[in-house]
Order: sequence, then structure tokens, then C-alpha cells
Amino acid sequence: MSFLGKIFTWWDGATIGTLLWSSRNGEHVGTDAQGNKYYRSRPKDGQRERRWVIYNGINDASRVPSEWHGWLHGSYDELPESHLAPSRIWEADYTPNATGTGAAYLPAGALQRGGKRARATGDYEAWTPEA
Repeated sequence: MSFLGKIFTWWDGATIGTLLWSSRNGEHVGTDAQGNKYYRSRPKDGQRERRWVIYNGINDASRVPSEWHGWLHGSYDELPESHLAPSRIWEADYTPNATGTGAAYLPAGALQRGGKRARATGDYEAWTPEA
């Protein structure tokens, strides 16, 4: 991204101001597999620790892995590496949230697919009020 883009945009990564503030007031504690960087505030007397993420690319909360999500929300104080369970063979890799894009899931009957679906068959009976 260009220098001007970093100054004026916030939706595709952090602005220059956010990066400067994070470097002065925060402590970089880790980076996940997608390149997102995690920070916490430097300890000050009587203040609660703050935690935040600077995304590598588009700002989308679904890009935060579950172990870092727990750390960000204060579920535990240790860094996520100490809470990682071994990965299982059936676990799928991260896929971005496709809602609102051309790759979004459209069920049968969706207006974008023509709005037609199979008629109800079998044991379905429409309810009609009785007098």
C-alpha cells in the first residue's frame, strides 16, 4: 500500500497514526500464521492492560484465530502458544468470510439464483384454519 494510503485508510491494515501509537504505547507480543500482529499496553500504575490486533491486510474480525481471540478478550493471561492444543488431521485451514462477495453461499431458492426451489413434496400439508 502506498504511503498516502496508509495515512488515510483504516480498512486495509493500520494507519500511520495507529502504527506510531502502537510502537510508542504498546508491546508487540506475537504474530499469528496470517501475519496479524498482537499488542498489549505497557504496564502503568493502576491501569488495566489493553490488548489489540493490527491486521495484515483487510480488517476482518473473523481473521483472528481462536487462541488469539481468547487472549485478546482476557480469557487467559499467558500468550496463546501455551494454550494451543495439537492440531488434528480433520481440522480445516482458515477460509475468509465470503458474505457479500461473489463467493458467498447461496442456497436453492435464493433470489440471486433465480428464486426458484423444488416444490414441497411428501408428508407436507399446508395448514388451513378451520371455522
